[in-house]
Amino acid sequence: MPRTEAKLILADPEKAFQLSFYPNNGFGLLRMEFIITHSIKIHPMALVQYEKIKDKSIKDEIEELTKTYNSKKDYFIDKLSHGIAMIAAAFYPKEVIVRLSDFKTNEYANLIGGAYFEPKEENPMLGSRGVARYYSKFYTEGFKLECEAIKKVRNKMGLTNVKVMLPFCRTVEEGKKHFN
Repeated sequence: MPRTEAKLILADPEKAFQLSFYPNNGFGLLRMEFIITHSIKIHPMALVQYEKIKDKSIKDEIEELTKTYNSKKDYFIDKLSHGIAMIAAAFYPKEVIVRLSDFKTNEYANLIGGAYFEPKEENPMLGSRGVARYYSKFYTEGFKLECEAIKKVRNKMGLTNVKVMLPFCRTVEEGKKHFN
């Protein structure tokens, strides 16, 4: 191994065990939104505030995906924690850096039920994303689901090699104000 750390970046948890055999110093960036898009598929707030969805076909799709879970929130927490855990286990005890979600509003709107919960923005690249989204009134409950998934991975599954990264924090003051 070189003196410079060689950490992998991966979008597909299914390939984690295969890639963990490559020489590496851990996992440099696991983007949570890939797991949400490909495994969960449903907007977190559509699971928290399911009653706000009026379109029967969207409700049917959510019901089909969540039918084996006691609650819709459990579906999100379980799917997300298992995706993260698969990578964390493959690289254990090496560090795995998990970046909390950083969807732009137009990307979140594309998830099942997302159009009911996302504001229309002129420039989603600079709008409600990253840290600013977590403390916004319209997403706080969704952020709690992300935190519960991380908590499950670390505390219940014992994968303490998972480290959390907060994305798109605009200022030091914003970070201190909301996450100190």
